[in-house]
Amino acid sequence: MSLDEQFNKAAEDVKDLASTPSDADLLEIYALFKQATVGDCNTARPGMLDFKGKAKWDAWNGKKGLSQEDAKKQYIEKVESLIQSIGKK
Repeated sequence: MSLDEQFNKAAEDVKDLASTPSDADLLEIYALFKQATVGDCNTARPGMLDFKGKAKWDAWNGKKGLSQEDAKKQYIEKVESLIQSIGKK
């Protein structure tokens, strides 16, 4: 299976986790997904009262400089570790 196929499978598998991952894990998944699909953060940081938006933006911006290929590999590894720890539906 190619890297893109593995990435797309992981993106589907993450939707079938038995329970919701921790906030930290969710932010990590989000950041890696955005870095893998879009690349470096290309938007302005959300406003002061948008706490969720800021957390997501900070997580994604923290991946700046990571190649899209490496982000896909890390995303796949993260999803696989979540499946092992949480399980699938």
